[in-house]
Amino acid sequence: MKKSIKLIALCFVLQFFTFTVSAQDKAQKIEQLLSKYNEYGQFNGSALVAENGKVIFKKGFGSANMEWNIPNQPDTKFRLGSITKQFTALLIVKLAEEGKIKLDAPVTTYVPDYPKENGDKITIHHLLTHTSGIPNYTNAPNFLKEKARNPYTPADFVKTFSSLPLDFKPGEKFNYSNSGYFLLGYIIEKITGKTYEQYLQETIFTPLKMVNSGFDHSDVILKNRAAGYEKNGKKIVNAAYLDMSIPYAAGSLYSTVEDLYLWDQALYTNKLLSEKSMESLFKPYIKAWGDESYGYGWSVEDINNGDKGKLKIIEHGGGINGFNTIISRIPADKNLVVLLNNTGGTVLGEMNAAIRSILYNQPFDQPKRSLALEIFDVFSEKGTAAGLESYKKLKNDPTYGIKEGEINQIGYQLLQNGKKKEAIEVFKINVETFPKSGNVYDSLGEAYLADGDKKLAIANYSKSVELDPSNQSGKKVLDELLKNKAK
Repeated sequence: MKKSIKLIALCFVLQFFTFTVSAQDKAQKIEQLLSKYNEYGQFNGSALVAENGKVIFKKGFGSANMEWNIPNQPDTKFRLGSITKQFTALLIVKLAEEGKIKLDAPVTTYVPDYPKENGDKITIHHLLTHTSGIPNYTNAPNFLKEKARNPYTPADFVKTFSSLPLDFKPGEKFNYSNSGYFLLGYIIEKITGKTYEQYLQETIFTPLKMVNSGFDHSDVILKNRAAGYEKNGKKIVNAAYLDMSIPYAAGSLYSTVEDLYLWDQALYTNKLLSEKSMESLFKPYIKAWGDESYGYGWSVEDINNGDKGKLKIIEHGGGINGFNTIISRIPADKNLVVLLNNTGGTVLGEMNAAIRSILYNQPFDQPKRSLALEIFDVFSEKGTAAGLESYKKLKNDPTYGIKEGEINQIGYQLLQNGKKKEAIEVFKINVETFPKSGNVYDSLGEAYLADGDKKLAIANYSKSVELDPSNQSGKKVLDELLKNKAK
């Protein structure tokens, strides 16, 4: 009897040791991966990875404040951008569970002064799933120059988009809209009689002891808050100011990787919602981007995972001045990846996919230097001929990678700096490299339009809409161009 107890104990110890070694091995690989991304100027932030519900890796990379050389840590606070939407969605579902809101009721039920022509047709469900047809306010021309720096009350800001014509009939299709989630925040205030911030704090952050999370205010002194930066080629600059009343319930929260782990763990319990209500957050209600569908504040996708078959991924990214974020959950195995970055847009999706491969012992692509960052300065300072020469030299170098998002980013930076011809050549690189992406043709069309070439603008916008029928802003520009051409 004693021998068998000892044997069972020994087996348990060996199993625990195997798991520990395996977790340590994976943690080491994750550290090497993120260190390389940091070395290549593509990750400056904090990361946390959990496997089977247990944290196996958490660490900061680069600086939270570059002027004072203060390093990022697991308790550094980052602006989350659109990760905020999953918190807003849970608050709405909580109100529905309590019988205070109906998800199939129209907006005018809760905001009586919302214009009835649209408000009577748009339901709360439409807002949650980006199927309302309300134009996305961050896509408005000159949004950053004209609105982003000014404070607004929720009621006043809703008026800036509530009377606009809808992009499509509510429920007809998916089109990502920050306006819909801003409106949800305002509806929460109308129903509860509290500010969005107060209701969020008492419903989620306080019960979950998420003491390092909240609604960000620029004027508040916030311990351990990361400064936001942007890349201008290889040069790092301070991010442009944004009044935090503007992102609101669509993007104004801050948090840490550690607090987002507490959030992730709570989503496996009934602390915040009943099981049925919790499940409603993660249903694939409508096709969104590519193979992804959209739930309530989350994107949902089934991916192939080698021998293990399909894996359900529930995740969301965020981007806001100076910050780029992602939280990715695999409920079947209670695996979690959180990456929070404070140097603007970067390849977090690529990093997330590599970390997932490490967790499942699958092969993954090694990080590559950014070709975009290398050629930006050449195009910017020496013009198109030198820029194209540099591109031709580097595109065959296996240590460099051509990434659609990064090429797009430097193209727009050149466009904003008045270098239209250079921007056109950069966007053409994306078209040549990613010919099946509607977005690259949209960007090239915009550059041609800025340069006064309406014929090539029409050709590229047409190709963009053909490849991506959900490109509502591209359709609008194209319709306008074709209308003017017919006159």
